[in-house]
Amino acid sequence: MGILSENHMAAAVVMRRGRVLLVRRSTTERFLPGAWGVPCGKLEPGESPRDGVLRELKEETGLLGDVVRRVGTSSFVSEYEGREIKNHQDNYLVRPLSSRISLPLPDQAYDWFDPRELESMGVDAYNREIVRQAVEAT
Repeated sequence: MGILSENHMAAAVVMRRGRVLLVRRSTTERFLPGAWGVPCGKLEPGESPRDGVLRELKEETGLLGDVVRRVGTSSFVSEYEGREIKNHQDNYLVRPLSSRISLPLPDQAYDWFDPRELESMGVDAYNREIVRQAVEAT
């Protein structure tokens, strides 16, 4: 299996009253359909991680936000058409500047979770670690 490319990504951990915003991915997604996670995505060419995380937050939730601080990094390898993609991600604590959440697809969902409940809710270790980074940074 050869390496196709490297993706640079950014993730938004949005906290409100001690709870974290998670979004359930559409069942039509190619990558992790139906999984709960923090809003995140690939950066556009030439886009800074700080700008990218706010764009992804807006695209995935409709929320406007303000970056509080970078809380850490993470990485993972995914597969596309039989080739590996190395994904490098900057993780940010983001303060919401708006309150109305609007999801792009009808089978998506969102909720605010107590970070201590994520494992029992079936949230994967990767997203739990991103949330842990943000909680420890607050």
